[in-house]
Amino acid sequence: MQKPTYIYLTGKSDIKIWGLNGRERLQRMIRPIEHARLTERIDTLPENASLLIVNADYLFDARVLNALLVIKNQMALYSHDKQLVAMRVLREQGTRYLQLFERQNKDNILVSALPGYTLDDLKIDFQQNLKKKDPPYILPITENNYKLLEKELFSGSYKGVTDLVTKWVWPLPAYWCTRLCVRYSWKPNHVTWLSVLFAILAGVAFWYGFFATGLIMGWFMTFLDTVDGKLARVTVTSSRLGDVLDHGLDIIHPPLWYMAWGIGLAGTQTPIGSLELLIWMMFFGYIGGRLCEGAFQLWLSKFDMFIWRKFDSFNRLITARRNPNLILLTYGWYIGQPDLGLLLVVGWHLVSTAILTGRLIAGWQVWRKEGRLRSWLQDIDPARDRDILAVKLFTRAPIDPGKI
Repeated sequence: MQKPTYIYLTGKSDIKIWGLNGRERLQRMIRPIEHARLTERIDTLPENASLLIVNADYLFDARVLNALLVIKNQMALYSHDKQLVAMRVLREQGTRYLQLFERQNKDNILVSALPGYTLDDLKIDFQQNLKKKDPPYILPITENNYKLLEKELFSGSYKGVTDLVTKWVWPLPAYWCTRLCVRYSWKPNHVTWLSVLFAILAGVAFWYGFFATGLIMGWFMTFLDTVDGKLARVTVTSSRLGDVLDHGLDIIHPPLWYMAWGIGLAGTQTPIGSLELLIWMMFFGYIGGRLCEGAFQLWLSKFDMFIWRKFDSFNRLITARRNPNLILLTYGWYIGQPDLGLLLVVGWHLVSTAILTGRLIAGWQVWRKEGRLRSWLQDIDPARDRDILAVKLFTRAPIDPGKI
């Protein structure tokens, strides 16, 4: 059984970023980590216990914490400005090291004897869950920079590879909505439940042919779907129920919307023929696309299909997911041809699934020859390769520490 690493937080700053000071944020980040234990007293730890001292006056990337927990040897971690921000030592000298740490006594013989690490020495890969590769960070929290840190933290909560609406339309309004949620103590689950309500209301409106009303509710639902995830990440708040609700809703409601739209057409001046066949074709395209994505990740690689090659990331911007399909439905309603909107959605599902099937086959061929697949994100540097269009679109430029 793996021995736990005990983590002691030092630092006294009460400056809050998204409603949490540095200590509160680190506590929320650490609690779910297996084999990590927060401690308030070093002298009560077991003999030879591994102790990680972390400066809570800094904003830590979660990937940095995980990398520190992987390191087994004693070490000291320094920020870009040469400040001591974390230290891994044995419990027996923990109290002494803590005193030196809090005094920033880097020249002491005990501290200088520890192997010195910087962010460049930590093994940090791309973020598979957020489909992106952003440089890791450790940044001081001060009165002068906390607003900038809030913006950086919010930007970092976004997926790198996603649809065009989420990527370019929602960020600014989602930022201000997230701020309101924090101000009024709204939790991510509150936003998720509200999005569930609007998803149902949109479907009902489509069913009865109230397409304009349904589109307004539908777009508002997709906006809330963006906000709840960002709120959860910037406040380090998560729950099993919220995760099931959010992901379950994302999977279930889109095809039901399109089916309701088709049924709603029956009571309009543009009823559509062969509706049953169209609905089956839509379900075939929708489920087929999801199965391609799942098969790729289950059989060929641990990472998402849309971050395999640059082409796949560009394809994710417009592939037949909810937001691009809502654009097609909105276009059909706007020109007074809601039947055309549905036909476009069905057609785009079939085209997208054909593309994903081709990518699955291509991935299988590479896997068969080379034994593994590599994401294009693994082979780029967000700073060095800034002139490449895909790098500009799907990664963030490194934070300039001088501006923080």
